[in-house]
Amino acid sequence: MDDSQLLRYSRHILLPEIDVDGQQKLLDAHVVIIGAGGLGSPAALYLASAGVGRITLVDHDTVDLTNLQRQIAHTEQRVGMEKTLSVRQALQQVNSTIDIRALHQRADAALLNGLAAEADVMLDCTDNFATRQLVNQACVAQGTHLVWGAAIRFQAQLGVRAAHDADSPCYACTFDPAHPPEEERCATMGVFAPIVGIVGCIQAAEALKLLLGMHDSELHRAMLLVDALRMSFMPIGLQRRPTCPVCAAEMPQAVGKV
Repeated sequence: MDDSQLLRYSRHILLPEIDVDGQQKLLDAHVVIIGAGGLGSPAALYLASAGVGRITLVDHDTVDLTNLQRQIAHTEQRVGMEKTLSVRQALQQVNSTIDIRALHQRADAALLNGLAAEADVMLDCTDNFATRQLVNQACVAQGTHLVWGAAIRFQAQLGVRAAHDADSPCYACTFDPAHPPEEERCATMGVFAPIVGIVGCIQAAEALKLLLGMHDSELHRAMLLVDALRMSFMPIGLQRRPTCPVCAAEMPQAVGKV
């Protein structure tokens, strides 16, 4: 790191859990964020400000006026712009020293597998069950850490699939891909603006800890339920499912990349 970087990240470096070596790990890291909306916006902003050296954004949508109520990386001036380009512009204004790649395309299995192979951590910030399952499958196949989140109305849930931990359940261990739930959309059900900020920030925190090698997070083997009406946070312990169609074969050999 040069003098400018030492100054920029000085408040991180003061933390003994991070220090210079930890900050260098962040600068050398690659995080992929699937979804540039309500969850992806705060997560990307904090990862960029924290100094993650390479960030890849994936989303096929464009900015709509209704997004501005909660998707804080977008602005009125960028309505109609591709979401990934809008978020990239926001991140560049926060940290012009990092590499930000914007992919305006739908996240299919081939793309996700290729990105998971490159990434140290992948964030699932999407809003539909089918894509979450594809993201999970890619991360399991490539041995990549996954931090996932979902929010609707005043409620949210999130978890971590830690690739280094053979007892860390994948998303499919908890939500069987053969039994998709009825989809709930913000457009019809509504969503409380700050709930996506809360979840996106936690996703960023968990991603940073994985990159730094902090492997004692409760969320590696639990799902966090958030209720913004009561402002309650409830972790529920999870176990890897031996018959999971996604990770049953791979997890015993999982070692992770970080």
